[in-house]
Amino acid sequence: MIVNADSAHIDNRPLDRRDAKTLVLSALGGALEFYDFVIFAYFAKTLGHLFFPPGTSDWVAQLQAFSIFAVGYLARPLGGLVMAHFGDRIGRKRMFTLSVFLMAVPTLIIGVLPTYATIGVLAPVLLTLLRVVQGIAIGGEVPGAWVFVAEHVPRHRVGLACASLSAGLTFGILIGSLVAAGMNARMSPAEMLDHGWRIAFLLGGVFGFLAVYLRRWLSETPVFARMRERKELTTELPAWVVLRDHLPSVLLSMVVTWVLTAAIVVVILMTPTLMQTAFHVESARAFTAGSLAALALCIGCVLGGLLVDWQGKARAMLVASVGLAISTYALYADLKAGGANLFVLYSLAGLFAGVAGIVPSVLVAAFPPAIRFSGISLSYNVAYAICGAATPVLVGYLAKSAGGLGPAHYVGLVALVGACSAFYMMRQRSASAR
Repeated sequence: MIVNADSAHIDNRPLDRRDAKTLVLSALGGALEFYDFVIFAYFAKTLGHLFFPPGTSDWVAQLQAFSIFAVGYLARPLGGLVMAHFGDRIGRKRMFTLSVFLMAVPTLIIGVLPTYATIGVLAPVLLTLLRVVQGIAIGGEVPGAWVFVAEHVPRHRVGLACASLSAGLTFGILIGSLVAAGMNARMSPAEMLDHGWRIAFLLGGVFGFLAVYLRRWLSETPVFARMRERKELTTELPAWVVLRDHLPSVLLSMVVTWVLTAAIVVVILMTPTLMQTAFHVESARAFTAGSLAALALCIGCVLGGLLVDWQGKARAMLVASVGLAISTYALYADLKAGGANLFVLYSLAGLFAGVAGIVPSVLVAAFPPAIRFSGISLSYNVAYAICGAATPVLVGYLAKSAGGLGPAHYVGLVALVGACSAFYMMRQRSASAR
């Protein structure tokens, strides 16, 4: 039996202490896990030189490393669908804990992995396999986290809850950016190649196991507990029900996920490295600017969630998409002109990348509770696998064209798609109100 509404939600109650505990622990655990996933991007240039044949140019080494980074996105649908299946059948909490464990182990192993100079071609092969495991873990983590917090809070606070969780996940990006900035400021390039990069991954392994411990204190969601008590869980394959009965919701969810990938992968994760290779910004300045943008992203996610609860998903999506396009063009135009306003403009772009805090509300509302985990996981992870895997390679190539504005053109195009999705949601809401 498929439930069509969150009958377990109490619409008018305020957030209480139990909700706050759930949000804080979920966000903190997600931050530590997301650090493990994204730290790879901040050390892409270093990893490219260490895990591929020596003598490779900076640009080619960066492109090779970004290709392995992208492999993690291709693995997301597999992990997401398996974890979502069991999350819809046996509970959200168990999968929520498993995902963070699967992230911690490969991150720790990467920190001690031999390089190309030691084991030759086996080095990039092992690095790729570990990246696959990381992709499987994050494929279950992100959809599961959104479902988990959304089903713990009153319905009229789902926007803030999902945005707070997204801010926690993006705080992991900030931690990674700060670690990269601090290490590049305090270590010479030779020291970074020798052992500095290993410290970042070993630290991530410790973070991951800390996140596993934190999630012991969380409880199953009230929505799932009630469905289980009333025997309202679906007896069919959840993913099949999603494709058979909710295809329009899947397509909408994939489109808004594409916007999220452009904001996170291009604006936040890739830009600090692109600054160095395409615009010759020194590494310490690039990573400092990246840290400010990541901090602004955390703030932007929360503001986006508040806007969802105040004005609705469609209007919030429209504002964030337009702002993302304009601010990204301003940032790259400034970089092309010398980067005099780098810190201010990158922070502004990071703020509008807070569209990442709006997208989860769209996904949560798109599917009924009994197949929600599977619906979000299928839509989000397939879209991220396609867009997330193609984006690093495509944008890395575009950075060499259009006078350095190629990445901004890509983000602008995707933001236009986001604005169109907002108009679609407005139209659907208007039609349903008649």
